[in-house]
Amino acid sequence: MPKNIDHDAYRLKLAQKAALLFSKQGYAGLGMRSIAKELGISKSGLYHYFPTKKQLFLACTEIVTEFDEVKTSLISNIPKNATIEERVHVLFEFMQKIEPGFPDELSLLVEYLRDRSSTDIANDKSRQLARDTYLNLISNIVGEKDATPVLCLVLGTLLMRFFDGSTTDYGKVEEWLKKAL
Repeated sequence: MPKNIDHDAYRLKLAQKAALLFSKQGYAGLGMRSIAKELGISKSGLYHYFPTKKQLFLACTEIVTEFDEVKTSLISNIPKNATIEERVHVLFEFMQKIEPGFPDELSLLVEYLRDRSSTDIANDKSRQLARDTYLNLISNIVGEKDATPVLCLVLGTLLMRFFDGSTTDYGKVEEWLKKAL
């Protein structure tokens, strides 16, 4: 009797495992054959679930940007009548939680978008999803009006901490942002 497989659950499991592969090995260095081998599935089986590497990468992006547990705890930590200072503090707690994975994600993003035109980058679904997810999260914390500049500051802070060996002081940046908002 044939196995009864939950195809959606299996597809999700493949994408979760592939997300780790992309994170550690990059985008360009992985072909569908090597991904399939690492996932323990035939290449044709992988193509059944993800017809292209770009579609697999989009599924991985969806998983990485879900932050369900982190978002839920983050948003629930904000009191209903929270001041902007309290909201900014919650944002900086979030930054500290995502910082350990930032170098791998940054490397993957740069590699994925390297040698593409600005139009291609602007239209890329994975890039749009990641940007929109972060903007939505930040909008829930500081409001829609300030979401884009605050996202720039968040990414800049994480990048600076990566560049300077984590010596940029979160507290100083947090205080500056509280004054700016």
